[in-house]
Amino acid sequence: ALLQKAVGVIDGAEMGSIILVNPRTNELKFECTVGLDLSELQKLKFHLEQSFEYRLTDGRCDRVVVVDDMHQINAGSSLSDEEQNILLTAASQPIRSTLSSPIHIDGKLYAMLNLDSGNRGAFNDYDRNLVGILTHEASNAIALYQKSQQIQRLANTDTLTGLYNRKRFEERLSQWHHKPQLGSFLVIIDMDNLKTINDIHGHQAGDNAIVALANAMKVTWPHKALLGRFGGDEFVLICHGPEHKLAAELLELAKLLNNPKSELQVKFSAGVADYQGDWHQAFKQADSAMYLEKRTKKSLKQA
Repeated sequence: ALLQKAVGVIDGAEMGSIILVNPRTNELKFECTVGLDLSELQKLKFHLEQSFEYRLTDGRCDRVVVVDDMHQINAGSSLSDEEQNILLTAASQPIRSTLSSPIHIDGKLYAMLNLDSGNRGAFNDYDRNLVGILTHEASNAIALYQKSQQIQRLANTDTLTGLYNRKRFEERLSQWHHKPQLGSFLVIIDMDNLKTINDIHGHQAGDNAIVALANAMKVTWPHKALLGRFGGDEFVLICHGPEHKLAAELLELAKLLNNPKSELQVKFSAGVADYQGDWHQAFKQADSAMYLEKRTKKSLKQA
C-alpha cells in the first residue's frame, strides 16, 4: 500500500520497489514491486553495502537520495554485470533515475523505498521531501503494527518456549480439523526429572531443559499439530494419527532428547487419549495415562 501510494503521488515515478534489510546479515531482499519483475529481482543476492543508498550516505542510510543516472552509478558498484543488468532491465523500459528513501524502525534500518523512472532527472527536491514524509509516516505505522503483534504474541504464547499458552491452545482447539480416517489424539507430556535438574544444575538449567523439550516437540510435529505449554513441565498437543504413527513420533521425540554429549538428559512421560471433541474427557484420560506411565517407571526403577 505504501509503495502504490508513493508511485501514485510522485509525478516522476513510473515504477518502484520496497527492499527489506536483514538486520543480522545486512542482506537485501526485494519484498514488493510496482511495474517491475519481482521474480527476477528476487534472484539477486546482495547486501546493504552494495546499495547506492549506503554508498551515497557514507553508510549512514539516514536520508532520501536521488540518482539521476543509474547507469553511471551502477558502474561503480561491486555487483556483477549480470546483477546490474537485472536491476536495470527488471522493468519494461530501462531505469535511468531513482529516488531512494530509508525506512527506520526503532532507530534501525528496516527497509528502503525506491521509486524509479525511465527518464533521467525525473525527481526534484519536492519529490524528495514528499517521499521523506511518506516513509516517516510508514515507519510509525510499521512500528505500531509490530508492537501490536508483540502484545498479541505475549498474550497467546508461553514466553519461555514460544508454544501456545493454555488460553490460546483451548481457543485454537475449537478450530481443529478432524480427519476420521486418521483419528485425532490428545497427548500430555510431562518431564520426569525437572526437579533433579533444578537441584543439581540450578533453575537456569531447568529452564534450558524445558526449552529443549519444547524445541524437540517442534521438530517432531512441525506441521498440522497444536502444541502448548500449560505451565511448569507440562506440555499438551493435539495431532492426527494413526496411533502407530503417533507412537513412532513419541519414540523420535525421546531420541532427539537423548544426547550423550549433553549434561542435561531430559526424560519425559506421555499419556495419549483419543480426541473426539470432548476436551475435558480426553484431557482426563491422557492425564491418567501419563501418570500411570510415571508410576510404572518408578516401580521398575525401584525393582
